[in-house]
Amino acid sequence: MNHGLKIVIAGGSGQVGAILARHFYRRGQDVVVLARASQPSLWPITVWDGARLGSWTAALEGADVLINLAGRSVNCRYTAANRRAIMDSRVETTKLLSQAVAQAKHPPQLWMNASTATLYRHSLDRDMDEDTGEFGGNEPDAPSTWRFSIDVATRWEDAFFSAKTARTRKIALRSALILSPDRGGIFAELRRLVRLGFGGKAGNGEQYVSWIHELDFVAAVEYLINHQEIRGPVNLASPHPLPNAEFMAILRQACGAPFGLPAAQWMLEVGAFVLRTETELILKSRRVVPDRLLQSGFQFRFPLWQEAAADLVRRYRPAETPVAAAPADISS
Repeated sequence: MNHGLKIVIAGGSGQVGAILARHFYRRGQDVVVLARASQPSLWPITVWDGARLGSWTAALEGADVLINLAGRSVNCRYTAANRRAIMDSRVETTKLLSQAVAQAKHPPQLWMNASTATLYRHSLDRDMDEDTGEFGGNEPDAPSTWRFSIDVATRWEDAFFSAKTARTRKIALRSALILSPDRGGIFAELRRLVRLGFGGKAGNGEQYVSWIHELDFVAAVEYLINHQEIRGPVNLASPHPLPNAEFMAILRQACGAPFGLPAAQWMLEVGAFVLRTETELILKSRRVVPDRLLQSGFQFRFPLWQEAAADLVRRYRPAETPVAAAPADISS
């Protein structure tokens, strides 16, 4: 990857944005983050509200890459207000960026827009790739929260791909769970549950978990930047999803936990209510595979969960780490 690329990350103040920003910053790239508030950082932060065009659009002029990660967290109860915020923070922000890209004199050469592997149906029977994967929302007895998530994902991608930006290559990043050793992320929460003795299977444990190691995530994004022939939707997930019961057993082994209490579905419902989140994040089977990456020649550093879990446990950072200083290097 050439040094000196201008990479703009919209919604880049969250954990995934920090993972990408610090990686590209350390690789010598010109990183600019669009965020709702300024904060101490080694790279420039341009303030925007994600709702209106403004002076922030100047950051897109002459950019090599735009990566849009903006979106309200889905780790909440799906109340009417939260549903509206989840939808608008993705769809309307994508439409806003499409206006900015379309009016730029020198628009970004590549626009990557966040998407989600949740787009695919609840799948126990087969893998879901980009070409043959079936969209969800019509599963028998699917809760309304599942249908809402599919509606968000489809409208998000529709807003992205329907944008009139002919001079810009576009890729939708259908990401699985991105697991990093940083404090406050998904892996940190899983590790905490295991260490407290609650790391057993969730429900019947048969639902598949799709995941990707932090280093493979940034390597895949960099790979997509360099391979100009790739466009359209791309699954960012390990090639080996596995059932929840097996996923948790491997994590317990990596953490040195001798046992883990299982959680029946009714217990998950109660816990989700108390924690103000939804059980969909745990019970929906996501069996997603990265066919387009594999077919184009991308090689995963951590294709198997055993190796990934051991690495994440070894590198876990319990203390708060400055976002620009934490290592996310794929060069070794």
